[in-house]
Amino acid sequence: MTPHTGPTLGLTGGIGSGKSTVARALAARGALVVDTDAIARELTGPGGAALPAIVEVFGAAAVGTDGALDRTWMREQVFADPTQRQRLEAILHPMIGTRTWAGAACAAPGRPVVFDVPLLTERGEHWRRQVDRVLVIDCDEAVQIARVQTRSGWPEAQVRAVIAQQARREQRRAIADAVIVNQNLDLSGLDAEVGALWQLWGWPAAQV
Repeated sequence: MTPHTGPTLGLTGGIGSGKSTVARALAARGALVVDTDAIARELTGPGGAALPAIVEVFGAAAVGTDGALDRTWMREQVFADPTQRQRLEAILHPMIGTRTWAGAACAAPGRPVVFDVPLLTERGEHWRRQVDRVLVIDCDEAVQIARVQTRSGWPEAQVRAVIAQQARREQRRAIADAVIVNQNLDLSGLDAEVGALWQLWGWPAAQV
């Protein structure tokens, strides 16, 4: 169980869905956002706590010249062999979990806590026990591809490979208590959708 008394929300969505933008909109309204992807980047950055175990399992090639996890190299490994993903997750998930709950514990009583979890659907049963609601940000695959290419400059094949590794849209929607379809919304329209849910749920403006 989460170690605080306020409402809790699991936030997820596929790459390029706009999930991070929604997380910022929730934070602007007073929610404490715990970003599990940011925690993972910290753990695998230069001097990160997960690097010794990663090197032990995957070898020195897993670390780039900057002293951080070589994400391109690791992405190639997990795409080529799903068991490699399982080995990486076995290292990272316990560490991410510890830091996630430590972050949530910093919330003042009554303050909404949002867990921003890209792989929430893949671990749906676990997260359903931990949060009051699940919010999914959804859009067509073509929109995902266009957004990621614009943002990151990745080739289409690379974006499609990432999408193929993630949960399917129907799987995410099946576990959702609410869905924001971020298909043709501009930033103000997306923010309005977030505001409508905040009011619907009766969340108070929290003291940050």
